[in-house]
Amino acid sequence: MSGAPQSWTEIARWRRDRRQEFQAARAALSLAEHRAKSAAVAAGLEPFAALLAARRVGIYWPIRREFDPLPYARRLIDAGGRVALPVVVAQGQPLQFRDWAPGARLASGAWDIPYPAEGEAVTPEALIVPLLGFDEAGYRLGYGAGFYDRTFAAFAAKPFAIGVGFELGRLATLYPQPHDIAMDRIVTEAGVFAVAAGNLLAIEGTGLKPNGG
Repeated sequence: MSGAPQSWTEIARWRRDRRQEFQAARAALSLAEHRAKSAAVAAGLEPFAALLAARRVGIYWPIRREFDPLPYARRLIDAGGRVALPVVVAQGQPLQFRDWAPGARLASGAWDIPYPAEGEAVTPEALIVPLLGFDEAGYRLGYGAGFYDRTFAAFAAKPFAIGVGFELGRLATLYPQPHDIAMDRIVTEAGVFAVAAGNLLAIEGTGLKPNGG
C-alpha cells in the first residue's frame, strides 16, 4: 500500500499490520526492559489512586506481556476502592464487568483469560484499558475484536478511561473511524498524557479536579 490508507478495508489491513508489529516489539522486550517500563507506567498511575479509590474501577487481566494492573488494583481495594474485571459474554457483544477482589473464585474465559466466576454485572465509573497501540489524538489500538468499542458505546455515561501501554505502540494516527472512542488519559513509561483538542498533552499528576471534573 502506498500513501495513507483510505477505505475502511485499507485501514483495517493497516491496523492489522501495526498490531503484528507492536506485539512482536513487546514480545522482544527483555525482562529488564519490560520491568522498567512497567514500573514507570505504575508510577504514572500513582497520582490517580486517591481519585480511583472513590470509584468502581474496571481493570483487565494482563495477557501477551501487557502492563500488569493487578498490583495497582489490589492497592485500590486496600484503600477501600472497588475493582471489576471484564467478562466476554459473547463475540460481538459488549463486555460485562463483575466485581473482583484477591481470592475471588475465577473461571477461564475467552483466550483463557480469568474472570470472576460469580457476581452480578456492575457498571464501572472508570476504566483502566490496555493499549497495544495508541495515536496522538488519544485513540486506542487493541487486538481487533472490538470489545471495548462496543462496551464504551453501550454505557449510558462513558466511564473515565485511562489507557495504559508502552511507547513502542505510539503512532501519529490510527485513522480513527466513527466507532473509535478516544481515551481521557494515556499513561506510558514516558508519562501521563491528556487528550486536548485532538492532541496528547503531557501533564503533571492526573489533570483531574477532586470532583472528577
